[in-house]
Amino acid sequence: MKDIAISRRYAKALLLIGKEDGNAEAYRGELSGLASFLAKEVELSSVIINPVYELDGRRGVLKVVVEKLNLSPVIASFTLLLFDKGRFGHFGSIDETYQALVDEFNGVAHAYVVSAVGLSEDAVEKIKASLSALTGKDVILNLEKDPGLIGGIVTKIGDLVLDGSVRTQLQNMKESFKRGESV
Repeated sequence: MKDIAISRRYAKALLLIGKEDGNAEAYRGELSGLASFLAKEVELSSVIINPVYELDGRRGVLKVVVEKLNLSPVIASFTLLLFDKGRFGHFGSIDETYQALVDEFNGVAHAYVVSAVGLSEDAVEKIKASLSALTGKDVILNLEKDPGLIGGIVTKIGDLVLDGSVRTQLQNMKESFKRGESV
């Protein structure tokens, strides 16, 4: 829970800066790129975070990385601020939170659609249009297949779950029969 609060606080601060100077999208790309780089370079990240090594040395290594990646002054300062405040270990989480906040700011929602079989382009477009109308946002669909659904789809967008799967309908019928209800 503490990680979420820390990530949200720093991501919101960066978004405020991005809104003010009109570079929220540019910061999104830089932050994401740095997070990806750090995720790939696990040993480097470990050295930067590890308190066994001298603080000035670790900060120096981070500063060289920031310079080599040619980051904007804002992202460079932000990264060094995270290090100075002892929050560099939360970098990946801060990046994820920032990405979500920028999407929210831009009126974009991510929906996850699970279907028993692959969906046609027409079906995907209809689902996307329906979800856009429901939320009032542009929707980015993430599609997944799960043959265990038997048929139908399950859609999750934010906290809303729309379950139209045959598996769930069969489970609901089973529960109704157990309770002695007629279907």
